[in-house]
Amino acid sequence: MAKVKFAIPKGSLAEETLNILREAGYEIRGSERTYRPWINDEEIDLRIMRPQEIPTFVSEGMQDLGITGKDWIRETRSDVEILLDLEYGGVKLVLAVPKPWRDINSLSDLIEKCHRENRSLRICTEFLNLANEYIMANPVYQKYYGDLEPRTLTPWWRKGSNPMVKIFLSFGAAEAQPPDNADAILDLTETGRTLEQNNLKIVDVVLRSSAVLIASKESLKDPWKREKIYDILTLLRGVVDGRKKLHIFVNVKEENLKELMDQLPALKSPTISHLSMEGWYSINTVIDREEFLKILPTLRRLAQGLVVFEPRQVLPLDDLPRGDESG
Repeated sequence: MAKVKFAIPKGSLAEETLNILREAGYEIRGSERTYRPWINDEEIDLRIMRPQEIPTFVSEGMQDLGITGKDWIRETRSDVEILLDLEYGGVKLVLAVPKPWRDINSLSDLIEKCHRENRSLRICTEFLNLANEYIMANPVYQKYYGDLEPRTLTPWWRKGSNPMVKIFLSFGAAEAQPPDNADAILDLTETGRTLEQNNLKIVDVVLRSSAVLIASKESLKDPWKREKIYDILTLLRGVVDGRKKLHIFVNVKEENLKELMDQLPALKSPTISHLSMEGWYSINTVIDREEFLKILPTLRRLAQGLVVFEPRQVLPLDDLPRGDESG
């Protein structure tokens, strides 16, 4: 039987990934015991992997579909199709330095400081490529070092010709390195609390990341795989959109119907039905969650019998790719 190979992340993205898949209608078992959990869709081969690995395996076609962070797509320079921002796992990649360094408030300040002291600037990070790009794009770096690449050091290889700026590979807990082993770190943070607790301060935000659904460009050329990938995309987008919506039912007198309709936002045209009681109507519609508090005074004034549901999914099928499209 043909299957779509679908890689989902372990680690910090794991719980929310399993939640969104379950809200989409998938049942998953064994994720806490095996890297190949069971899923209630026999056309999906589910695999749990590190989020750092997923972009490469998807870009090379070894996995058809995956969920990972935007940060790791950038870091691995993977050529994948980003199908959907899943809107969870929001983090920032930041540059942080020791808090007592009050005169250091940017990468430029840090480069200037180390240049004045005639010593190497040391940055510790998991994101070697992003760090290299970020440093080389800095105007102060360009003033002093031009197109020379920073020296990047790992246990297995070294590259770059500028020993005055060194990037060291971190295997986690980078916040423990300054000031003894590093002048700064380039690391992910959600709230900044861990950095604060380790006496560090954020001086720049390099990029913002969240979980995304990605697909292999080669897999999208296969008609059957493309159809199946779009089915999965439809269900997951339904959850993402559903989390932003409310489904409301209201009863309204005929004399108030037009005024209420003029002020009521809707996903599409609301459904209006006659009630058995003469002169009364029922309105059934889906609205943006953020609009609800704004229109509540209007509903209280004009409507009766308000019922509010949180939809599990909202599927705007006409806005999604069709299986017969070329991806």
